[in-house]
Amino acid sequence: MNTLSRNHTLAALFQSMANLLASRGANPYRIRAYRRAAEAILRLDEDIGTVAERGGLHTIPGIGDDLSRKIEEFLARGTFAAYEELKTPLPPEVQSWLTLPGFSEPLVHDLYFRWSIRTVDDLERLARSHLLRTIPGMTVSTNELLLAIARLRIDRSQEL
Repeated sequence: MNTLSRNHTLAALFQSMANLLASRGANPYRIRAYRRAAEAILRLDEDIGTVAERGGLHTIPGIGDDLSRKIEEFLARGTFAAYEELKTPLPPEVQSWLTLPGFSEPLVHDLYFRWSIRTVDDLERLARSHLLRTIPGMTVSTNELLLAIARLRIDRSQEL
């Protein structure tokens, strides 16, 4: 892959990541970070791999630790896990979690792919542990969430 091609491919991945995040209503600062990184990579006069080899990723405007790791993963694999996870649709049984109070698609996506919460039982255990309350923007009480999970179980059993 030539210099421009690799830079363009990475910039396209970052732009696609930003678009996927935007479509899911993710944090606007996160979306903007991916867009800025894509623009900065397109402005480079040299191959992103060369910049990485000399340890210069942090010198690119808008590239911090998180995006540096994603760039290094891209250079090694041709993609990065966060993008692959984000473009993978949620299974239908997990889609129903979007009806729970305080839950959004980005949150459900993170619970499923990053935290490996796969079942309603897993979700209930997480809710009972009070860890969900540590997520920024989660304003639903544990009791309210547990009631909603119980209703979700009842709805599912009636569908069968």
